[in-house]
Amino acid sequence: MTKPTTAEKLQILSMSAGDYMNPEQRDFFRRLIRHERREVLDHIEQMKMQLREQPETGDEADIAIREEQLRLIFRQIDRESRLLPKYDAALSRLERGEYGFCRETGEPIGLQRLFLRPTAELSIEAKTKEEKVEVQYRKK
Repeated sequence: MTKPTTAEKLQILSMSAGDYMNPEQRDFFRRLIRHERREVLDHIEQMKMQLREQPETGDEADIAIREEQLRLIFRQIDRESRLLPKYDAALSRLERGEYGFCRETGEPIGLQRLFLRPTAELSIEAKTKEEKVEVQYRKK
């Protein structure tokens, strides 16, 4: 799946508010999500190859450095692996016609936010409110 072009992005941005999540916009975001998902999978595979290529010999300092590198690689693999279900959920929302709308309010999330975070489920306002509640909860 090819990444949507800048020209396509500009075309999407030039559409009226009444065109929000029309078939052309849904197709654009479907391609964007699939492209980003593929990039994440490719990066995970590259990191797994790095794990296999790491030498297992050396003095104590080399071993300590290698262990730290492995820890960082595993952490990155874990972080990126957690993105995959988010991409899958976004694709499911696209298929159900729910993509681009806040799961809390039902209001449009907005094209700019979706360009930056195509897996977004909440509008900026709803996300801000959720984060404030999380902070309050952590303080208790």
